[in-house]
Amino acid sequence: MADWTSLQQDCLHCQKCALHETRHNVVFGVGNPASPVLLIGEGPGEQEDLKGEPFVGPAGRLLDDMLELIDLDRTKLYITNMVKCRPPRNRDPQNQEQEACRPYLDAQMQFIDPKIVICLGRIAAMGLIKPDFRITREHGQWFDIGTRRYMAIYHPSALLRDVTKRPETFVDLREIRAEIRRICPEVYDA
Repeated sequence: MADWTSLQQDCLHCQKCALHETRHNVVFGVGNPASPVLLIGEGPGEQEDLKGEPFVGPAGRLLDDMLELIDLDRTKLYITNMVKCRPPRNRDPQNQEQEACRPYLDAQMQFIDPKIVICLGRIAAMGLIKPDFRITREHGQWFDIGTRRYMAIYHPSALLRDVTKRPETFVDLREIRAEIRRICPEVYDA
């Protein structure tokens, strides 16, 4: 893609997989595309599909609260998903759907060139960190891939379903804040 706007327009008209047949909106992403911090979820849910923005339903409100705990908000980072269209009934995105969307995510990552990538949940971690990623065992651990640092944390919707995971997620968030301050303090200076 020549530029960010062209990439977004191309994505908004995508028909590379069957998800385009049932979507209301493509959910490209939100936030600051110049940020060195990128958050990646699995795919849009119902509210995200209706609004065309990631993490706007109950899980999105929890994500905003989680970011606030570490002195961040959506203006200081960029948020997107593995797939840009809602899988029916919020099921996990299938491999062929992820593969169809992957060029958009790869292009977003190339334009943004983040130093830190936070995978929100198992699906993103399996697609970006390693295929056999185990969220219950490996959340909160840093993985160096190329020039980037990756960490996966529980998806906010998982934290809505199981509040017992929240204390360990708070520990993960503090680690994320420390690493952002170490590697890209400009995020907090903005």
